[in-house]
Amino acid sequence: MTSGQTKLSLRSSLVIPEVNFGRNQTTVTEFILLGFRGLQSFKIPVFLLLLIFHLVTLSGNLLIIWLVVSNKALHSPMYFFLTHLSLCDTFLTLCIVPEALWLIWHGGGTMSFLRCIVQFDCFACSEASECLLLSVMAYDRYLAICYPLHYNYLMNPVLCRTLVSISWLLSFFAVLTDTVSITQLQFCGPNTIDHFFCDFAPILELSCSDTTFVEMALFILCIPVAVFPLLVIVVSYIYIVLAVLRISSKSGRRKTFSTCSSHLTVVSIFYGTLIGIYMLPAKGKSLNVSKVLSLLYTVLTPMMNPIIYSLRNNDIHEAMKKWGLC
Repeated sequence: MTSGQTKLSLRSSLVIPEVNFGRNQTTVTEFILLGFRGLQSFKIPVFLLLLIFHLVTLSGNLLIIWLVVSNKALHSPMYFFLTHLSLCDTFLTLCIVPEALWLIWHGGGTMSFLRCIVQFDCFACSEASECLLLSVMAYDRYLAICYPLHYNYLMNPVLCRTLVSISWLLSFFAVLTDTVSITQLQFCGPNTIDHFFCDFAPILELSCSDTTFVEMALFILCIPVAVFPLLVIVVSYIYIVLAVLRISSKSGRRKTFSTCSSHLTVVSIFYGTLIGIYMLPAKGKSLNVSKVLSLLYTVLTPMMNPIIYSLRNNDIHEAMKKWGLC
């Protein structure tokens, strides 16, 4: 047994003082996160790969934000929403990846109860915001293609700011409600999480309280922040496809639909991984598979979003050429 594993096992056997959260008490003030136990033989390559992904994600999303802010040609609703999507991805990767790098390097680690709850809150808020922002972007594309003559009037700056504000505020308060309900649970041991971050299910598995109410609350809160946005996206694209099919020329159809291709790709990756980890049955799905799927939407998706939008967007290309970046 390594020295790091010995320390973790000793920590897990310690009697930890009680901390009050509302009416209930908990005897657990810290959690032990195991991270990627089977990767210790490849610790350095995995650490460097994840670090590169992290730096590329931050650079790509910050570049998108800077290009949109600094170029008047990109001051349109679509790019306004894109900057907030990049902010969301930046927030997500800063919330998850540094801690994952620490766990990989040290072969696991501990996290205080409060810090674990804060990480879950940041993670869930960024995921909920991304769901809502992607639905707003789908609605924007629907108006641009189905009502091109009235688009500037319909998608005015006031509506843009309102939609973005609702996305952030709704996700914040929805996640805050769920977070408060988690802090009312009792955690009396064990305190080991076999994951690389504090996700909802691993936290609830450690509770010695009845979690039915918390799970029901999460299910209800997922309707406005995840299910409804997906319905908006699906309905928007149904109308977009019908509008594109009415265009007589093949080149016209291709050009019109190309304005949605980047967004549709991002939606497919994001919701595909989200459904894979949260909506498919957990039975028969190993912990390693769950961790890989979690890596997809916490690490790869935030990295791919700016790449997809920059590679498939002529306006972004022109903005980059203006600054000598390509």
